[in-house]
Amino acid sequence: MTRTARAFWFNPPGHGELRTADVGTPGAGEVLVRTLFSGVSRGTESLVLRGGVPPSQYELMRAPFQEGEFPGPVKYGYLNVGVVEEGEPDLLGRTVFCLYPHQTHYIVPSSAVTVVPDAVPANRAILAGTVETAVNALWDAAPLIGDRIAVVGAGMVGASVAGLLAGFPGARVQLVDADPARREIADAFGISFATPETAAHDCDLVVHASATDAGLARSLELLGTEGEVVELSWYGDRKVSVPLGEFFHSRRLSVRASQVGMVSPARRARRTFGDRVALALELLANPAFEVLITGESGFDELPEVLPRLADGSLPALCHRVVYAPA
Repeated sequence: MTRTARAFWFNPPGHGELRTADVGTPGAGEVLVRTLFSGVSRGTESLVLRGGVPPSQYELMRAPFQEGEFPGPVKYGYLNVGVVEEGEPDLLGRTVFCLYPHQTHYIVPSSAVTVVPDAVPANRAILAGTVETAVNALWDAAPLIGDRIAVVGAGMVGASVAGLLAGFPGARVQLVDADPARREIADAFGISFATPETAAHDCDLVVHASATDAGLARSLELLGTEGEVVELSWYGDRKVSVPLGEFFHSRRLSVRASQVGMVSPARRARRTFGDRVALALELLANPAFEVLITGESGFDELPEVLPRLADGSLPALCHRVVYAPA
């Protein structure tokens, strides 16, 4: 049996459209998922919408179930929560997370979905892909008990890192952002907030996620001797200025990349991608993560909403997309 689904396609620069897609019947080892919610990862999806993925990164930036090629048109996205309607018997009726684009129904291998724990509402589980990035970043950063830590940039990824660090034994954790309104995020997680001008210095570790030159420069300034910046920002095709003069050498500072495309070397021998997603979903039982979902609209509204998210006229961290009931 063939059924018709609808999917959102990016048509850069700055446009998108809904298209139909034929969805058949799941075969052995596959499941049919009906989407309940998807999330717009604003930073990455804005980059895709404006056609800003550099050619050198076309393969690295591919979403697991992407269709089309960069710069576009392309079906893109990776924050999808739905319910299994056909396929593997042990998954029937289960709510699952999948790294799938914005589409009403789809078929994937059963190994591509992760069951959402009962303690996590389906409409919060869309954050799993972002919290997974934060988990990987902290495996890379390896904070120690009692560390002085700053997270610079309170977007989805930075806020998720800060949320996971909340309550870390003996640590001084501060969330740093130029927008004073982001204090609400720090308050939700029970950590301190600072603007770049008021942030505490002498940090052992700074996680940078603001995707700005100024944020990276300030991250270096906040470090104490032999401290490290773990860089999570994705700049796309933009050139970035890194201040390597002044105290960079005298303090023996470091800047290290973290990227979710590979499991951190610190855990790669003992953890799979699936393990990492499952852990992220377990961590989303904390209701404080609701603060990261700042807007909501229906699936049919995506062609109008996503350009507004991309140009900033509709401010958001994670924007939740709601699909019509069956």
